[in-house]
Amino acid sequence: MIKENQKIFNFLFSLLNLILCVLAMVCAYRMRFQVLGGMSSVPLAYYLRLMIFTVPFHFLVYHSLGLNDSFRRKNLVLELTKVAEAGFLDVLFVFLVSFMLKEVNVSRAVVLLFGGFSVLFSALERIAVRKTLHAMRRRGYNLKHLLIIGWTDVSGSFCRRIMQNKNLGYWIDGYVSDVQKDTGKLDLPYLGTYEDLPALLAPRGIDEAVVSLEEEEFPLLGRIIEICEQEGVKSSLLPFYTKFLPMRPYIDEVEGMPLINLRRVPLDNLWNSFVKRAFDIVCSLLGLIVLSPLFLAVAIGVKLSSPGPVIYSQERMGKDKKIFVMYKFRSMAVEGNADTTTWGTRRDPRRTRFGAFLRKFSIDELPQLWNVLRGDMSLVGPRPERPYFVERFRDEIPLYMIKHLVRPGITGWAQVNGWRGDTSIEKRIEFDLHYIENWSFLFDLKILFLTLFHGIVNPSEDVGS
Repeated sequence: MIKENQKIFNFLFSLLNLILCVLAMVCAYRMRFQVLGGMSSVPLAYYLRLMIFTVPFHFLVYHSLGLNDSFRRKNLVLELTKVAEAGFLDVLFVFLVSFMLKEVNVSRAVVLLFGGFSVLFSALERIAVRKTLHAMRRRGYNLKHLLIIGWTDVSGSFCRRIMQNKNLGYWIDGYVSDVQKDTGKLDLPYLGTYEDLPALLAPRGIDEAVVSLEEEEFPLLGRIIEICEQEGVKSSLLPFYTKFLPMRPYIDEVEGMPLINLRRVPLDNLWNSFVKRAFDIVCSLLGLIVLSPLFLAVAIGVKLSSPGPVIYSQERMGKDKKIFVMYKFRSMAVEGNADTTTWGTRRDPRRTRFGAFLRKFSIDELPQLWNVLRGDMSLVGPRPERPYFVERFRDEIPLYMIKHLVRPGITGWAQVNGWRGDTSIEKRIEFDLHYIENWSFLFDLKILFLTLFHGIVNPSEDVGS
């Protein structure tokens, strides 16, 4: 069963990933200089020495993205997206190592081909393993047998999802409850009452028990878990209050007592916060210096397009609900108090032609690098909103105020997925919450990279008006 062999499988799978990483470099070199032709001033041996540094980095990236874990609960498309992300980071790392080693003759084509082969090999590997496991599970092998203890709407939803996705490799043997319940189209076997649990678990045919009790049945929980442990069967809790829990609940510990954190924020960790802030300071400072000629050109354009100040300042709500002044290049002919309560729309009549151009390509947002340097904002995070709309949305949009647990950003996960400008606030919050709960430094790098392709051009703006 999986519970005995998963660690061994994960180890062998991780080892295979590292072998494929090295093989990708060999294939990239052969493709560039033997298939496509040409002479290399740097031998294959040098590229393989680069792998001494790259392979550990490759392992850490795959580990941080969860690519070395079990497939049982993973979506293939999302997993292949992470594989592509890891391949991009591998390429950047090889370029960085070769630069630090001061080897100027390293072929850029080889490194790019290495990234392509690495992604290809890993994708084919994962598809092949999934196909193999799927075939085995269809024949009754590699299945994880579940027993549902108790029956609620939550357990019914859980069983439907399990039974609809055979690739998960779960088999539900049935359920137990004090009284037989109507399971609808699921047609699950009723195996008895809670008193029958020891007899059901003793034969060792059940891999895991999923406990899903009604609120009034919770006094039975302790005894049920005790029975599972006495019979050596793993138990999982599927409580009736599941709708209040995040996708990845975080269990804290206070004086030896577990505490379920309903809204874990990785950036509450001091090290994570330091890394993100240090990255923001370095990048915003470099951005202000490097882009200073562009700032000057835009300032002249704003002045020539209409009378008024170059920089437009506006109050926004940031981390911990603190109000700060956000800066933008002015894109409208008239800036008044009405702007604090007027929702921007496509073809806003207040904007200038030059302002429309700035907003179309997000150039008006560049002064926010100063906000990042000051600490009001971050390069990546939920977009900040005006206090007037915050007060309005907090009552209309569930979980809206959660976005204020972190610094707002110039770009964000919602923006690179198309939720910007005059679009759905509900979808923005959905993506913002995903970012907040799943933050990692690699996630920030991914968003910054995607911003180059999806986050600069604003589809909600029209230059031609």
